[in-house]
Amino acid sequence: MAKRDFYEVLGVQRGASADEIKKAYRTKAKELHPDRNQTDPKAEAQFKEVNEAYDILKDDQKKAAYDRFGHAAFDGGMGGGPGGPRGGYAQGDFASAFSDVFEDLFGDFMGGRGGGGRQRAQRGSDLRYNLRVTLEEAYSGIHKSITVPTAVACGTCHGTGAEGGAEPVSCPTCGGMGKVRAQQGFFTVERTCPTCGGAGQTVKNACKTCNGAGRIEKERQLSVNIPAGVETGTRIRLAGEGEAGLRGGPTGDLYIFIEVREHAIFQRDGVNLYCRVPVTMTTAALGGEVEVPTIDGGRSRVKVPAGSQTGKQMRLRAKGMPALRGGGVGDMLIEMAVETPVNLTSRQKELLREFERLSEDNNPEGSSFFKKVKSFWDGMKG
Repeated sequence: MAKRDFYEVLGVQRGASADEIKKAYRTKAKELHPDRNQTDPKAEAQFKEVNEAYDILKDDQKKAAYDRFGHAAFDGGMGGGPGGPRGGYAQGDFASAFSDVFEDLFGDFMGGRGGGGRQRAQRGSDLRYNLRVTLEEAYSGIHKSITVPTAVACGTCHGTGAEGGAEPVSCPTCGGMGKVRAQQGFFTVERTCPTCGGAGQTVKNACKTCNGAGRIEKERQLSVNIPAGVETGTRIRLAGEGEAGLRGGPTGDLYIFIEVREHAIFQRDGVNLYCRVPVTMTTAALGGEVEVPTIDGGRSRVKVPAGSQTGKQMRLRAKGMPALRGGGVGDMLIEMAVETPVNLTSRQKELLREFERLSEDNNPEGSSFFKKVKSFWDGMKG
């Protein structure tokens, strides 16, 4: 009986993408699985046919040969090679094909997807370092020296893990695949190789310095440039300053997270600064000047208008924080806090009482408020 076209078996068009082919295979495999079709004697044969089709079409080289020569490419004499199926479905090829779908559906058994011999070298881990700076340092920018505990490539074995710098050899248990297969009923299940731990390679004579790990724990001194304008939550990436990779893999990155300490005088909101300045009652009433600090260490004199109340704000242009990536400088807002005098002498109390008798028309806000209160109470009575 002539074999059906593999594209027809999976229900896809010629030229379908790898994702479309895999999706179609998953659908067919679940639909025709013998465990779900125990009463259908044809289900097992159809299931094997689907697996055979997928094994060819999932591989770019086999797919190209099939597109050119059809089934003849794998029936002998047309470059199919010993790895191709011949009139049936090889058990090893079935496991390889079905494991792709199993990983998509359930994750790779006992080892995680993407491990094993497919990835000899492993990238080093990224590191995080929390750095606290003062508001003044955030304003001006600064160079900081930090100490980072990390894993660096072993200088004795140059990261190979083998004594004398010898290269690791392919794992004899898994043949360098990083995984071993076990037959469980109808399925073939892949597990991480217990000998090499999924690396696909083993070291005969482990380096005594790093015990075969290829890395050693070490503290590193780094100089970090903190740009002006950073704020809490700013992240600075130092490429290649993380942990060393395994077996020659690339080094990870170092991420520095900035935290700006609270300031005793200034409060920050983005690029603007706020400063609450106490003002005497007489200065607020008569007007005058107060001297306020600025974040750059300077001083500014601010005029206080006569009759200023608590909460009145005045703005000092370009006296705030610089923007992190350009865009100018923020402002500083001065907020007045009128201070009530305490520890009065008898004479001061006498003067204030006299002032109170003469200040009937000097408190417009208070007069207006109490008029509203009186109106409210009168309304409640009526």
